[in-house]
Amino acid sequence: MIEIHDVVRAYGETRAVRGVSLSIGRGEVVGLLGHNGAGKTTLMKMLTGFLEPTSGAIRVGGHDIVADRAAAQRLIGYLPENAPLYPEMLVQDYLLLMAELRGVPADQRVRAAGRAAAATALGGYLTRPIATLSKGYRQRVGIAQAIVHDPAVLVLDEPTNGLDPMQIQSIRELIRRLAKKTTMLLSTHILQEVEAVCERVLVMIDGSLAADAPISTLLAAGSIRVSVRGSSGAKEAFSALPGVKGVRPLGNDAVLTGFEAFAIDAAPAVAPALAALAARSGWEMGSLAPEQQTLDAVFRRLQSEHAARQEAR
Repeated sequence: MIEIHDVVRAYGETRAVRGVSLSIGRGEVVGLLGHNGAGKTTLMKMLTGFLEPTSGAIRVGGHDIVADRAAAQRLIGYLPENAPLYPEMLVQDYLLLMAELRGVPADQRVRAAGRAAAATALGGYLTRPIATLSKGYRQRVGIAQAIVHDPAVLVLDEPTNGLDPMQIQSIRELIRRLAKKTTMLLSTHILQEVEAVCERVLVMIDGSLAADAPISTLLAAGSIRVSVRGSSGAKEAFSALPGVKGVRPLGNDAVLTGFEAFAIDAAPAVAPALAALAARSGWEMGSLAPEQQTLDAVFRRLQSEHAARQEAR
């Protein structure tokens, strides 16, 4: 549904997006994760046709976003980080206006506005001025305008930014419902947001795509904690095993006194090889278990790896 190939966006000597390539299939719900300034919003503006790439290509539903912009944009519903609302307008008038601007036929606009309002639980607010709504409900209006033309692709940029915890939970539930019938790209710097609603994660760091994987894959590729006794040379031996990326001594285990503890950067599938090595070497093993992975830990690791690559250049 979405194809992005080697896209660059430069502002003079500054590259906000650096050679990003990815594809998103029909029905996927994908989280775009990264700190402020990572390039998320710039990438979304290019995807939706508000900015042109300096180089590279973007296609939505087979339409080139530069050469065939109108056709591509008809397939997209877009909620920018700051929702484009007119505070003096009534909710229903605003949705009717957006339906007209999105090319909904005149005889279908009332139905389209009503459908969008129902999907976002705005039915009781249609005759109220937007300015009188809470921030959470103004965000709902922003989402309603994005779906009023029943788009195949929904692009949401920081949809819960600035909301209180109750409003965030409400918007997340709304996003889950919408995700059942559309391809969705959701940008956020809030890790819990991605875990709550997305199946796949894209991580951007300094304008580059640092990771692209299902959440389950990212969380599985973690570390193993192992404690051994009589372990002279254990760090070097563990480091030499296939699949082990690195070994960090953790000092004495707080529970298993006298054991030396290591954190080993490897997938849990490497654990049997670690146990076999300890047995062959005659080391007494105190513990061997995968460490609990979180998206926060994965994000920090990716940032560390990116920083290390930058320093090595």
